[in-house]
Amino acid sequence: MRAVEMISSEKIGLFGGSFDPIHHGHLILARDAMESLGLDRVIFIPANVSPHKLEHPPSLARLRCEMVEAAIAGESRFSMDACEAEREGASFAIDTVKLMQQRFPQAEFFYFIGEDNVHALHTWREIDELKKSASFVVLARGDLEPAKGFPVISRNIDISSTDIRNRIARGLSVRYLLPDAVYAILDRHQLYLND
Repeated sequence: MRAVEMISSEKIGLFGGSFDPIHHGHLILARDAMESLGLDRVIFIPANVSPHKLEHPPSLARLRCEMVEAAIAGESRFSMDACEAEREGASFAIDTVKLMQQRFPQAEFFYFIGEDNVHALHTWREIDELKKSASFVVLARGDLEPAKGFPVISRNIDISSTDIRNRIARGLSVRYLLPDAVYAILDRHQLYLND
């Protein structure tokens, strides 16, 4: 009797966000999610503009992509994809997941969302289709009650992109909050000084 060859499915985490800037909190939670869920890799996807943050446009997408690449350099199971940054207008998760399904047809997708997004998930474009296409995973930087129906990756990490931007604008140090390679990009482009 001939053995039937199994097609193995790759497990991929999709980590979208503004990453303005990316910091150690993002990286620690991505690593925890990869290990806890047995993911083969995590793809960081900087948004062009979040549909929920249209009134506060982020820094230039190309600079945020550069920061993500610098932050994950040397981590073989982390990568960055600029598909949303290169797309005009607001970045919608459903468009990105459909694109990833075309690129990786055998993959199983895990879409990371911040704890602050759980309550508004019902407002996301084509949310029912999105839930069928990817499993949501909540990344929490504090104690969080398990989100209904979603796994939660949680660490007590008191670091936020907003705080980093505010500290830079006030002339305070952000050392140890983000990778040195990311700080070098912030410094070179004088980002957030006038925020």
